[in-house]
Amino acid sequence: MAQKSDPNSKLIAENRRARFDYHIESDLEAGIILQGSEVKSLRQGGSNIAESYASVEGGELWLINGYIAPYREAKTWGHEERRRRKLLVSKKELSRLWNATAREGMTIVPIKMYFNDRGIVKIKLGIAKGKKLADKRETSAKRDWDREKARLLKMSKRD
Repeated sequence: MAQKSDPNSKLIAENRRARFDYHIESDLEAGIILQGSEVKSLRQGGSNIAESYASVEGGELWLINGYIAPYREAKTWGHEERRRRKLLVSKKELSRLWNATAREGMTIVPIKMYFNDRGIVKIKLGIAKGKKLADKRETSAKRDWDREKARLLKMSKRD
């Protein structure tokens, strides 16, 4: 018997550019503090994390430049679209992230924002190192070759 997918779990936004621009060393899941109008807007699908990043400041983790569309029904009690949002991680994870960014020169990049199976907004963060231009070209060439190889295999199976 096939299991039904959970109606609460849903992908809100994905940062596809992150895997192209960075080598993702490791990743972790973090909670995010939101206002009510932000959650309602996310349920409608109005979000973008492509230009955002996370930063450890003052012993706390913040999502900077993440966009959540305004919720029209919350006219007077709405939210600011690109405000800084606090991310929730354990103290151990926070110290690991601080070490990675401050000492090793890594960047904390949001990869996905989604509703988990309980309907709570989570964000998947990647600890990443920036790619050089040659690495980006190599990634692009590999992707093109994989696409061409799949097309050739598909054609050979038809014959």
